[in-house]
Amino acid sequence: MADSTSRVVPQPECGGDAKSENVSPNLTEIIVIRHGETEWNADGRIQGHLDVELNDSGRQQAMAVAARLSREPRISVIYSSDLKRAHETAETIARSCGGLEVIKDPHLRERHLGDLQGISLREAAQSQPMAYKAFLSDRSDQVIPGGGESLDQLYQRCTSCLQRIAKKHRGERVVVVSHGGAIRALHRRASPHRRSKSKIWNTSVGILHLSDKDEWTIKLWADISHLNKTGFLDSGFGGDKTSG
Repeated sequence: MADSTSRVVPQPECGGDAKSENVSPNLTEIIVIRHGETEWNADGRIQGHLDVELNDSGRQQAMAVAARLSREPRISVIYSSDLKRAHETAETIARSCGGLEVIKDPHLRERHLGDLQGISLREAAQSQPMAYKAFLSDRSDQVIPGGGESLDQLYQRCTSCLQRIAKKHRGERVVVVSHGGAIRALHRRASPHRRSKSKIWNTSVGILHLSDKDEWTIKLWADISHLNKTGFLDSGFGGDKTSG
């Protein structure tokens, strides 16, 4: 279950017949995508639950990952955080995959970062010292002042949501569009003894297999090979370090 990065292999269209690519009936394959870039990502401003739209780079990143996923066979449905940056990314993917349904679920939101939301991490130490200290805490049960979540609360919310999705779609391939902190929580569940060293870049792709025995396996993690030819790898990918 080690972290990995892989090149994209051309595959059949979404929903096409591909018996060799069928998902085993006793598991669910979940393709986990981080949303495209926003202006606040590029500026290093903390978003959390605040509803920020994609910027132009983010929209083009969404188109790139959508083109990649259009070659994945038999995607059944797309689930998305209800925040605009994730939902717009999901809708872009859905259009490339023949108009798949997008189901919004607030349990896939980013970590609520309390009093830190709306300011940059550079400003936080001075303007919100208590929240900043809580954010840097090594305690996973440390909540952030101003209504923020602890890492444990984020973990419980996101992993429970993914388990519900997996149970509903056993034997299917599903796309989930979420956020950096939420996706790291999923990695923690799948690989509890190994912390991910990979940054969760905007529109990075991970693949998880969730079995009916409640076993989580990482098949791919933090892959951005679809962006190699877009010219956006050198643009502002800020935000990963501010998502908790």
